[in-house]
Amino acid sequence: MLSPLIRRAGKSRNNDERSNERGVTLALVAAAMVAMIGMAALSIDVGTLYQAKAEAQRAADAAALAAARVISISGVTGDPNTVSSWEAVCGISGTATLAATSVAQAQWNFVDGVAAPTVAVYYGPGTTNTDCGALAGSTSSFTVNPTVTVYVQQPNVPTFFGHIFALIPGGTSKNSGVSGTATAEVYNPSGSAYVGADVMVPVQPRCVKPWIVPDNDPIHTNPALPGCNASGCKFVQPDGTIVSTGVTLAGSPGGVIGETFNLVPDCSSTGGSCTPPLNSPATVNVTTTPQSLPNLQYLPAYIQNPSPAAPTCAAGDYQQAIAGCDNTTPYQCGVPFGAGPSSTQVNLSENPYGANGDTSLGAQCLIHASTGLTNSGQDSLVTNSYPFLIQAGSLDPLGVGSNTNISSSTSIVSLPIYDSSGPLPGGQQPDVTIVGFLQVFINYINADGSLNVTVLNVAGCSNQSTATSPFVTGTSPVPVRLITPP
Repeated sequence: MLSPLIRRAGKSRNNDERSNERGVTLALVAAAMVAMIGMAALSIDVGTLYQAKAEAQRAADAAALAAARVISISGVTGDPNTVSSWEAVCGISGTATLAATSVAQAQWNFVDGVAAPTVAVYYGPGTTNTDCGALAGSTSSFTVNPTVTVYVQQPNVPTFFGHIFALIPGGTSKNSGVSGTATAEVYNPSGSAYVGADVMVPVQPRCVKPWIVPDNDPIHTNPALPGCNASGCKFVQPDGTIVSTGVTLAGSPGGVIGETFNLVPDCSSTGGSCTPPLNSPATVNVTTTPQSLPNLQYLPAYIQNPSPAAPTCAAGDYQQAIAGCDNTTPYQCGVPFGAGPSSTQVNLSENPYGANGDTSLGAQCLIHASTGLTNSGQDSLVTNSYPFLIQAGSLDPLGVGSNTNISSSTSIVSLPIYDSSGPLPGGQQPDVTIVGFLQVFINYINADGSLNVTVLNVAGCSNQSTATSPFVTGTSPVPVRLITPP
């Protein structure tokens, strides 16, 4: 048995060893807390930054698309060689309309709960051109397929748990910045082959109206003009280039953009079918309306399927394709005769003629005109200056009030242009080859049910494309798309 003195000596040594370990747990807990706070800063703060980054990117995407949309509906892509037309849309340097549109759209999309203070807008390739008016001209690819790049930055995104690191010498700042960059393209295939493209990419607009018009221009008929002949001029040449480029303002002659004429069905005014058409599709100057304007005769398209989103004020497939969106019928550029379900077909059994015809009733529903063909309530187009202004009517679904400037309208529609150089094939549903698209504004409905329209834009895409060619889709004949690399 050990003596009491020896036992006391052993206990003393054990107590001394334990006393040396006092405070270790506290140090470990403190180190663990620092690690946990760091992990919290990494998970929460980095997540916050990722969210802000995504918001900055969405703001940049929306801003680029908004500016591209302004270019699309302005019609300037149909006038690539005139600097003054582009300056009207872009504005002189420092007062650019497109830049103002982009900045406003970007700042409407908040980044971390507030508007981004830094928004930069550039035109064409790179980030040097801040005025697209300086890029106009026949040697510039910008005026064929314009691109807009928008840079959005939010320099101050506050962190939360990471604030503690700002107390450490050399630690990170309390705030971090995020940014986003997006590029949108206004793709007009007209004349693309002349600016370096090997193959002209066709377009397939969505929500096209079933009024298939010939490629003959009812306004420009001088055979001495470039691209014209004894039969007059065309909207687009067979290779897809625009013939009468430029802008027509109210009361002054000019190019295809701004032309105003009447759309008249190439069918009997007494009803029945459109077989055979009363006039050759190339005949455009007829006198079926009291207006002293030239008329462009159209053929009704064959509607393959009912419109899935037609208003209740339209009845039947043809009216619904006018009042709603005809997204099921193929209207693809360059699809040749006999391409089967991919080709566009005319429906000669449909006669939309007259004040109570399908075209009149469907268009009245589309543009929100009041009943009785009084043409009140629909939106209006102001063509005295360029770019044209769209003003809301009293029945505009936005409810913004009459004569308020708006950026788009249901009165803007896309029409397929077909190659009328040869006779139509036989049958009640002959195929036609689409060589381009018109974007027009429906001003009003005439007393006989024909439509008074003004051209906003034109796109040509050749009659040489095949059914297997890639194509670009969009609601406009000049589609707008993001081309920002992922």
